[in-house]
Amino acid sequence: MALVTAPPLTGSSPGYNGFMRPLSSRRMLVAGVLALGLTAACGAPVPPPPPAPAPPPPSPVLSFEAPYAFGTPQAKIPPPDHGLIPVVKRIHTDKPYVFITIDDGQVPHPAALDLMRRSKTRPTLFLTDRYVEGHRGYFKDLRDQAGATIENHTLSHPNLRGKPYEVQHKEICGASDAYQREYGKRPVLFRPPYGNYDDTTRKAAADCGVRALVLWTETVNDGAMQFQSGTKLKPGDIILMHFRKTFVEDYSAFLAKAKEDGMIPVPLEDFLSA
Repeated sequence: MALVTAPPLTGSSPGYNGFMRPLSSRRMLVAGVLALGLTAACGAPVPPPPPAPAPPPPSPVLSFEAPYAFGTPQAKIPPPDHGLIPVVKRIHTDKPYVFITIDDGQVPHPAALDLMRRSKTRPTLFLTDRYVEGHRGYFKDLRDQAGATIENHTLSHPNLRGKPYEVQHKEICGASDAYQREYGKRPVLFRPPYGNYDDTTRKAAADCGVRALVLWTETVNDGAMQFQSGTKLKPGDIILMHFRKTFVEDYSAFLAKAKEDGMIPVPLEDFLSA
């Protein structure tokens, strides 16, 4: 019985009778052109993306010229009264000076340093150690590069009023010890959490090396100044704000109000000199 051999497979296509037949030269030419086109498309260089738009220029920041050489004592802390440190709510001055203070350190906002430097202001930072932990370098930069001062706001931010002496002493001394180790200077000012204190607080703070307990007259929250009385800043006002997500809005609101009312922010420590 004779064997029938099929034509080679290469360059062929199936015919109607099941055998393979050669491709026509025209069809082979078209296939080659298509293959070359695909290869060229795959190997073509990808055009570079368009350049990113330039970042917007920094927003303008109100700035204040120092009315004297900052760091020069202007007034001393009042003396203790029977072993109890004085409570300071405002500074007695006839000059148009106000004092910005920032509490706790809970949200170390990345824009704070630039804002302080550009406005030429030197705030007082009443820091709580549990919030400072893990961000000590951040607050050191605020001190070293912007002239801020680090003061005491306890270890863990409890309500101290009514607490035993031992508890209050630990909260205040613990924070002072930590800041002295980390920053090389022991705090001389103390702000009690929530503004709550008693005579035990004043005695414990004195025993920890604190020289004055500092409260406030106005606050800044959510980008707006809040007044206890009136609608204007007055000489000697102490303003309270916090390290929050709204830091830029709050600090800017204070700067704008100080400028509007003809006040100049100056360092609190210059008027509560030890």
